Amino acid sequence: MAILVDSSTRILIQGITGDFGSRHARLSLDYGTQLVAGVTPGKGGQTFDHGTHKVPVYDTVAEAAKQSGATVAVIFVPPPFAADAILEGVDAGMDLVVAITEGIPINDMIKVKAAMKGSKTRLIGPNCPGLVTPGLGEKSYGGCRIGIAPGYIHKRGNIGVVSRSGTLTYEAVWQLTTRGYGQSTCVGIGGDPVNGTNHLDILKMFNEDPETDGIIMIGEIGGNAETEAARWAKDHCKKPISGFIAGATAPPGRRMGHAGAIVGGDEDTAQAKKKILAECGIAVADSPADMATALLRLMGKI
Repeated sequence: MAILVDSSTRILIQGITGDFGSRHARLSLDYGTQLVAGVTPGKGGQTFDHGTHKVPVYDTVAEAAKQSGATVAVIFVPPPFAADAILEGVDAGMDLVVAITEGIPINDMIKVKAAMKGSKTRLIGPNCPGLVTPGLGEKSYGGCRIGIAPGYIHKRGNIGVVSRSGTLTYEAVWQLTTRGYGQSTCVGIGGDPVNGTNHLDILKMFNEDPETDGIIMIGEIGGNAETEAARWAKDHCKKPISGFIAGATAPPGRRMGHAGAIVGGDEDTAQAKKKILAECGIAVADSPADMATALLRLMGKI
């Protein structure tokens, strides 16, 4: 099993004919992802061709979902139009919308979150690398790659990864893979201050997934999402967790990297978050080089 997506998940890409969207559409098709439709207004009736693949392009998400059976929408749309693209996916009844786009105005995302209340759609992102459930085929191809993560570094296995940072997600995955430990699902939730899915949401899913045996949780300065998740895990999570918090040298009040990575309160600092994680039984790595080591040691694997 896995969480959120697997090899049977049917996805569509909004912005499939753009440079960024088309590049990652090709990589997802190469990975074995069931990419069944694309959406670009005004280009309905065309096909997106890659090798033997001919992906139909539609003018709207509603039409694409109806004709293709897609349940997941992935957004590679420029920031000024991305909020409307998310809501188009919500209106079409998608189970999951994954917003890769960086730079969506915060005010737009506040309106999106308000409009999504009561809907069945889950949002991951924005400003995220997406998610990967590795397959069982050669080099773990044949799974589901949604977004921009490099598929080849993944390996099918039993470790779940959740992270605010794309780069650190890839680092954790590669550390696991090179040690012979694969991943159940890897989820990049994004680093914007207003996003759809947080650490706690993903921890709860991993906790209930029978094929996830351990979890790496990667956070950074700003907000309280990591500490909220850690406090829940202390009382409820059955799986061992290692954690890493980026931004130890960040000065208060200065944004570092992600829009949401800014120290605004006493618990926003890396030092405070690391302390709380440790008090909650999470094995905290002091260096990003030790994320997998911390988990494997906690699990008794090394």
